Amino acid sequence: MADALLGPAEIRELAARLGVAPTKKLGQNFLHDPNTIRRIVAAAGLRPDDVALEVGPGLGSLTLGLVGAVAHVHAVEIDPKLAEALPSTVTAPNLTVHPADAMRVRAADFDPAPTMLVANLPYNVAVPVVLTLLAELPTLRGGLVMVQKEVADRLTAGPGSKVYGVPSVKLAWYADAKPAGKVPPAVFWPVPNVDSGLVSFSRRRPPAGDIDRSDVFAVVDAAFAQRRKTLRAALAGWAGSPDRAEKVLVAAGISPQERGEMLTVEQFTAIAAAAKLSAVGGKLSASDRQPEEVDS
Repeated sequence: MADALLGPAEIRELAARLGVAPTKKLGQNFLHDPNTIRRIVAAAGLRPDDVALEVGPGLGSLTLGLVGAVAHVHAVEIDPKLAEALPSTVTAPNLTVHPADAMRVRAADFDPAPTMLVANLPYNVAVPVVLTLLAELPTLRGGLVMVQKEVADRLTAGPGSKVYGVPSVKLAWYADAKPAGKVPPAVFWPVPNVDSGLVSFSRRRPPAGDIDRSDVFAVVDAAFAQRRKTLRAALAGWAGSPDRAEKVLVAAGISPQERGEMLTVEQFTAIAAAAKLSAVGGKLSASDRQPEEVDS
């Protein structure tokens, strides 16, 4: 595998031959360090029978590392020129290139079904891509993604951390996540002005019961929209009033004076469950609302 990996000279030569220039719009920073590629492939915990999903393969640096480590690789590339060129760079029978937007792919697009997400994700869409793919592809058992270090910190933060927020909780719904190391800017072309971080995650059973994910995520969004406020205040709009928010919180066993940044995903789920039982959080009947709340 080592001889096949692309270094800085090969990356620039390949880009010049294709007439490709990295664009900020697509968040393109091409990885060109073979040691980093080997590190990512090793840290991903891949099995020979895995089917890897790579988003944003670009010029194929990481793709070359993946095709020798797994049974099959699905590479999703939004840039049509790069998608067309990839099979020429990575001439592997176990590679399928999908010229598509990763935010719009569906499970039916992939055969065989992906089991691991391994990708150097564009910084500008990293969080929504990870959450969308975990929601859309239940066959994913885990993965390793490289994102901006600040985003990696948020994705892996726990309750009480200053950077704990919506991405932290929503990823925790799907998976157990942990930081897997820092990556310096020098291994990319062009060189970004920030460090990158690796995030490793393993699929877990959602703490749901019969509560819909969308109901839990609505509570999370409301709680962090005003993260410095108490939950009684922050959830007032979602519940219909501060008093109703307090009622739901008490029923869920959570202090109304607590803040969202201190709650686990299980506690947010408990709030959504309590709301369902008391018919709040967007589920109030017209007769239960105040007159000004009745739909016109």
